[in-house]
Amino acid sequence: MAPATERIPALYLSHGGPPLADDPVWPGQLAAWSAGLPRPRAILMVSAHWEEAPLALGATATVPLVYDFSGFPEHYYQVTYPAPGAPELAKTVRKLLHAPGNLVHDVPDRGLDHGAYVPLAEMYPDADIPVLQISLPTLEPLRLFELGRRLAPLRDEGVLIIGSGFFTHNLQMFSLQHEVHAATAEFDDWGRCALEAQDIDALFDFEVKAPAGRLAHPRTDHFAPLFITLGAAEEDLGTQRSVIDGFCWGLAKRSVQFG
Repeated sequence: MAPATERIPALYLSHGGPPLADDPVWPGQLAAWSAGLPRPRAILMVSAHWEEAPLALGATATVPLVYDFSGFPEHYYQVTYPAPGAPELAKTVRKLLHAPGNLVHDVPDRGLDHGAYVPLAEMYPDADIPVLQISLPTLEPLRLFELGRRLAPLRDEGVLIIGSGFFTHNLQMFSLQHEVHAATAEFDDWGRCALEAQDIDALFDFEVKAPAGRLAHPRTDHFAPLFITLGAAEEDLGTQRSVIDGFCWGLAKRSVQFG
């Protein structure tokens, strides 16, 4: 891939679920965010909803989406997002990650899951930018940070790296009435402060250093993509800003840009 004219930012976003499309505010926030970004040549997506080790590369051609949810109205299963595949990006990712003991394999029929296509449908609704999804090979923050470091050169080639999770993700605190549990608000404020202070060590150790760390995240999966973004944005940590904040369905939807 040829060098880009400018370094593309790296993002961590809270992706929401299929009903995000019907929210009166959130789709507009995502659309406004993407409108202010340089147009990427391709998108590398890491979603909380694909854990697989060794690291796997998803489809490099357009294949059906993965509707990895249940119990929703039928129209959510009719959504399409036929983004082009990104075979050249896949080749570059393989080269960046090639090292003794590092295995990368292909899952050519693995389409984009809802952690990928739900936000992308709002940010890039024309589905005309090539997208490659890779798996989360671990939930260990430091290892994910190192993975992000290795992927960082992609930003100079016009690739938008997106870690897609949810800033808090305890479904026991999910609320159709949008009631916010105190633990959710406390964790969100702690995370904001840690990001602003560039306190990566605290974020690595969020289970014990954050108030209600394990209440906010009973599993690390939805926080884990943040660490890939942090690694990819290591040189730009001082530029971080929360582009989207607040709460939806009782969960913190904080979403952050670096660069």
